[in-house]
Amino acid sequence: MGWGNEAKEFFEEYRQRYLNDGRKIAGNFRTFIEKIETRVTRVAYQPYKWLVVLPLLLLSTLIFGICAMIVSVLVNPRAGSHFGVIWARFNSFFTPMTVHKSGTENMERGASYVITANHQSLYDIYVLYGWMGVDFKWVMKKELEKVPVLGPACKMLGHIFIDRSDTQKAVESINAAKKKIVNGTSVIFFPEGSRSADGVMKPFKKGAFKMALDLGLPILPVTISGTRKILPKGGIDLKPGGVTMTIHKPISVKNYTEETITDLMDKTRKVMNSTLE
Repeated sequence: MGWGNEAKEFFEEYRQRYLNDGRKIAGNFRTFIEKIETRVTRVAYQPYKWLVVLPLLLLSTLIFGICAMIVSVLVNPRAGSHFGVIWARFNSFFTPMTVHKSGTENMERGASYVITANHQSLYDIYVLYGWMGVDFKWVMKKELEKVPVLGPACKMLGHIFIDRSDTQKAVESINAAKKKIVNGTSVIFFPEGSRSADGVMKPFKKGAFKMALDLGLPILPVTISGTRKILPKGGIDLKPGGVTMTIHKPISVKNYTEETITDLMDKTRKVMNSTLE
């Protein structure tokens, strides 16, 4: 009986080791195949990127930018901003980038918000413009005002340019823009100030939160995940992919003051981080 049990234990140990080795080999093989598929896809995508995606970006920016300026003059900036939505969805389609949006029910129709979104990629602009579903004004760096067609179009649409090198001028620009945030028009900030290279949210700047306190408007946190994999910061390694945008419940600013603004910033950051992938 002793020899029988020992033999049984030996073969059971051998069988488990064999199965574990088999799973490990199969797992390594799948990883190897996935890497090859990723490389093949990336190589195959390059001609499409240079011959289709980038030329369409330039052409669509020119056409829709001019249309937006004309309609802004003949009708109003809100009507002109619809061309921004078309521009964003057009370029997302040809990337291609899919967007899954959740939390629409957290926005009240006709309400104005100070929208705060994390920033990982230039493609965040497509996501917000194409799928946010509300009229809004961007807060963007002044350097973009000099970009042909794009700069003038954004200016005529009422977007807000700030000079980050001059705090006083930046504050003046923000104060001048406050009168635009009424009647269902919101304002969008990237509170990090610039794109995150590693996907981790950078420290927040106070501008968005000061405006929310001054106007008495709720903060609407938005989390975007996946754009960094499509177009990371500091490069043109563009790839197709899927993105999620989560619109969180608004955060009332009624119980916050200038003295407790960091508490408001921390709460907003915690909410945005809760769904960041």
